[in-house]
Amino acid sequence: MFFLDGRLTANQWPAARTPYEEQAVLFGRAWQSGQTEFVLHTSGSTGTPKPIRLTRAQMQASAELTGQTFGLRVGDTALCCLNIAYVAGTMMLVRALTLGLQLTIVEPSGNPLAGFDTNAAPFDLLAFVPLQLQTILEQTPAQKLLLNRAKAILLGGAAISPAQETQLQPMVAPVYATYGMTETVSHIAIRRLNGSEATNFFTALSGVALDVDERNCLTIRAAASGFQLIQTNDVVEWVDHEEPHTQFRIMGRADSIINTGGVKVQPERIERLIMSVLTSVGLSPRLFVAGRPNERLGQQLVLVVEGDWAVQQAVEVAQEQWSAAIRQEIGPYAVPKALIFAPSFRETPTGKIDRKATMEMVYSL
Repeated sequence: MFFLDGRLTANQWPAARTPYEEQAVLFGRAWQSGQTEFVLHTSGSTGTPKPIRLTRAQMQASAELTGQTFGLRVGDTALCCLNIAYVAGTMMLVRALTLGLQLTIVEPSGNPLAGFDTNAAPFDLLAFVPLQLQTILEQTPAQKLLLNRAKAILLGGAAISPAQETQLQPMVAPVYATYGMTETVSHIAIRRLNGSEATNFFTALSGVALDVDERNCLTIRAAASGFQLIQTNDVVEWVDHEEPHTQFRIMGRADSIINTGGVKVQPERIERLIMSVLTSVGLSPRLFVAGRPNERLGQQLVLVVEGDWAVQQAVEVAQEQWSAAIRQEIGPYAVPKALIFAPSFRETPTGKIDRKATMEMVYSL
């Protein structure tokens, strides 16, 4: 555990004791020296990780927008338990240094609050990947006392399942799903997940301009992007009907569309229906829909589920229910034709499901 007080100079920080803490110190020193450009890497969840050069001005703009959105002030406290080699973790450091926050840094783990006293001083800002928060609530439910004193809890890096949303409803602190990427320097839109203000769509933050291309894929322009147009592969549906649009739902990725028998299918839509049905019967395994080569169809839809024999049995028992939901909502062509089970999914360094690596693993078993 390492403490970075964003109000102090680098030579006033405590000495780093681990390689991870040393990473934080090196970044902090570079930032406080006035370095104007930084190289970060994409997570690699949708392709090969690649380096992206970001300017100090972009990162400051993003940090200031986060502070404005969630009412953060000098001296507020925050927890960084995300990988600081990637934008989510790096931006927690930048927020501390830009906004004057007191930041506690712990190495990423499944349950980053496991070693904390529930009566410890609260954190005003917490950021997790969804699986981390799920693990905290399941393994250390007493930590709700600590969580519920936050001004905001941010979840990013992976989709939020229906089961997780249900799990979050009793929480008092506001929990938000975030939308963003390395190119936009972290989040540019948020979705409230719990409480009376919960929604099923994202709302762009102040000053973020949104549009779509001919594929209905989102485009973004903001101070955090250096006012350059960022083209995404995320297919969206507008919630507000008048321009300028600020509210949207993510339907899936254009590059994940599966062509099965000449019909183009968005797998994320199928996944949401299956997860909703499984949640209603008390199941919440990780899963995804993929296409595998097929001589007749070109690609055959398959459902890949993470879990042991008991999970397999339960998913198979519920198969008629989720198949019926897909047939009614989308059509019979969208029902997966086979079930594949894996004891554990492959993940990217930022904790996202690596679909390609998982499929390669499954076929090698």
